Amino acid sequence: MDAHALFDATLLGIVEGLTEFLPVSSTGHLIIVSDLLGDNDEKGKIFDIVIQLGAILAVCWEFRVRILKAFGGLASDPVQQRFAVNLFVAFLPAAIVGLAFQKVIKTYLFNPTSVACALIVGALVIFAVERWYSKKGAARVLSVYDMSWRDALVVGIAQCFSLIPGTSRSGATIMGGMLGGLSRNVATEFSFFLAIPIMFAATGYELVKNRALLTGSDFGNIAVGFVVSFVFALIAVKALIRYVAHHDFNAFAWYRIALGVVVLGYFALRA
Repeated sequence: MDAHALFDATLLGIVEGLTEFLPVSSTGHLIIVSDLLGDNDEKGKIFDIVIQLGAILAVCWEFRVRILKAFGGLASDPVQQRFAVNLFVAFLPAAIVGLAFQKVIKTYLFNPTSVACALIVGALVIFAVERWYSKKGAARVLSVYDMSWRDALVVGIAQCFSLIPGTSRSGATIMGGMLGGLSRNVATEFSFFLAIPIMFAATGYELVKNRALLTGSDFGNIAVGFVVSFVFALIAVKALIRYVAHHDFNAFAWYRIALGVVVLGYFALRA
């Protein structure tokens, strides 16, 4: 592994870890950074998706007690059974739409300009949802264990929009949950749990489908990105949990707009 490849893998791991669970689009950030590094080819896109596994394992570690409790209660605990059903219901829409349109999305939307536009549009959605949320009064659902399958389906449908790079999976699911009546904390927590099946599925699918494109040296780069992504995602998850207890998401919306404008301007000048 040469020094240049090690630097790229480390930088992309940091970007993935810090942005995966924030409503700013980790995929969008990876596409932009990969393009700047000259790594935005087919192999680079695979790398970006696979190192997400490091980030999702950070969530598994952070919520390991809750996850073990959920698995342990599947056979006999109605609350854990309902929670598992809700995760499955929320997982299905994006899994189906992703399988149907992933080739089209990769071909036409995996570029910095599309990402920048999605960042800005997503910011406007965050502003609108936060304004509506602040006016409607108390949320209807105050615990992930009180969610119905209909609540989960709303979040799952919202997650489909995250297939557009730059939208943000966490942003789409959290905003969708808040619109559906979940409190900000519950929407954020459920978004964390929902990330586990969808990202494991996406990573496994990409590895199996594109394994012929990867060589032995690529796995060293992936390992570095994976570990770095895990560490920085763990930091980001802990920080976001503390943040949402006392703040809304408008600050992230302003960041999305600023980044989108800078990216559009940069690539317009470079063209």
